Amino acid sequence: MFFTPGTHKENGLPHNPFKAIVAPRPIGWISTISTDGKPNVAPYSFFNAMSETPPIVGYSAGPSASGSANGEKDSLVNARETGEFVVNIVSKQQIQAMSDTSADLSHGVSEFDFAGLQAAPASLVKAPMVADAPCQLECKLLDIIALPEAPDGTRNHWVMGEVIGIHIADHVIVDGKVDVLKYNPAARLGYMDYATIEEVFAVQRPTL
Repeated sequence: MFFTPGTHKENGLPHNPFKAIVAPRPIGWISTISTDGKPNVAPYSFFNAMSETPPIVGYSAGPSASGSANGEKDSLVNARETGEFVVNIVSKQQIQAMSDTSADLSHGVSEFDFAGLQAAPASLVKAPMVADAPCQLECKLLDIIALPEAPDGTRNHWVMGEVIGIHIADHVIVDGKVDVLKYNPAARLGYMDYATIEEVFAVQRPTL
């Protein structure tokens, strides 16, 4: 099968398979705070790490149906205005709460309260953290890139931040390493599907 983007229905696919092909994807559970002190947290599956030294992460914020006046999501507006955000890693036990925070709430309504999450203060930024997340990355904003306009006139923005602080739950560290099976991070697939890590194996690089 071959088709060009946007023509999947004409080719017998009722749903766009793009996100099912580029999978699994880590979930950036982004927490921010507005300039008037209102916390916000929302999940982004178009998220990843882009550099180890310095450590840089990024997420793609799409348009909001009922968010701020200019149609941008609070995660984008808050990061732009405050220059900071926190990435909270989603464990298997938090998948439902994470999904709840994806609700398109009115601007300024706290997803922490809506999803029954406890916020915790960060060490270096004002944005709150998800208290029970197994790992959190405190970030300072590096850049926001406006991505090409979609056919419907909307636009995504790629938000990049440098990690300036790292939190790891003590039980996740085993023999000096982060044990991914101890907190089992959730990953996003296509459609409404998710995955968790059940098996880990190592592959050594070739020695020339």
